[in-house]
Amino acid sequence: MRFFKLSFIISCIAISFSALAQEKLSLKYLGTAGWIIKDSKVTVLVDPYISRVKLGTGASISPDDDRKTVLRSDYFVSDTVGIDSLVNRADFILVHHSHFDHLSDVPYIAAKTGAKVIGTETTINILKAYGISDDQLYPVKGGEDYQFDDFSVRVIPSIHSALNQKHYIDSRTYTTPPKAPLKVSDFIEGGSLMFLARFENHEVMTMGSMNFVERELMGIKPDVLLAGVNQSQLGLYKYNERLLKVTGNPPVIIPAHWDNFRLPYGFSQQRAVDVKLKPFVADVKRLSPQTRVIIPKHLGTITLEK
Repeated sequence: MRFFKLSFIISCIAISFSALAQEKLSLKYLGTAGWIIKDSKVTVLVDPYISRVKLGTGASISPDDDRKTVLRSDYFVSDTVGIDSLVNRADFILVHHSHFDHLSDVPYIAAKTGAKVIGTETTINILKAYGISDDQLYPVKGGEDYQFDDFSVRVIPSIHSALNQKHYIDSRTYTTPPKAPLKVSDFIEGGSLMFLARFENHEVMTMGSMNFVERELMGIKPDVLLAGVNQSQLGLYKYNERLLKVTGNPPVIIPAHWDNFRLPYGFSQQRAVDVKLKPFVADVKRLSPQTRVIIPKHLGTITLEK
């Protein structure tokens, strides 16, 4: 009888620990708009840009960075050693748009993991150019809402950041696969998306730049918002106020795309923290005091309970 009671207690404890594990969601920040998000059932990568090439020259390049300079006219080469050290598994890869700092490492990761990739027609055609098979590729326009095993994702139409003093526009797309390998400049935007990624106990809204289509977000109330935060948001009308209001003042906001992605991991991002993040955090505190803002660190993992 005592043995039965002890076994029952142990079983209950094991079930409790198992349930607790299922309730947790972990988010590892890869820099730029990149994430590894997983619970006990599924691993989802978002814009996994890990190579962080030393692109061009100027104030954004550290004099202590002794790596080879990469120009936009150069062919892009992924840091496969760095990727292998961080990515062992992926069930899904969500790609917001096709610029190099979002897509360029995805061909290698998709081939390595066999993950399903969800992205625009341009994203899909670039991956086809690199030999990724059709059965891994899910071309979308925005508006789709897909149910997979243990995971669902709503694709949200979006727009890119207002770059170049709001003069930026790039209407180019790839309607057929381009010739691979691609140069850095060949990774064109090709349209922009957002995603509502639904895990077992969390709904995470992702952003790939500092812009959004307000009407497309109405009625969506995520409990986690990966908010685009950078200088380009300052060119938009009441960006922070509108974003918080339309998403229902999410309980948790984690800023993304705020870092200097031309610097390798391990280099200081303090200037980006001071100039971009601190004003954003202060604004959220004023607009939505109940919202918790979590500042991510490169390759650091944030764990959220149910």
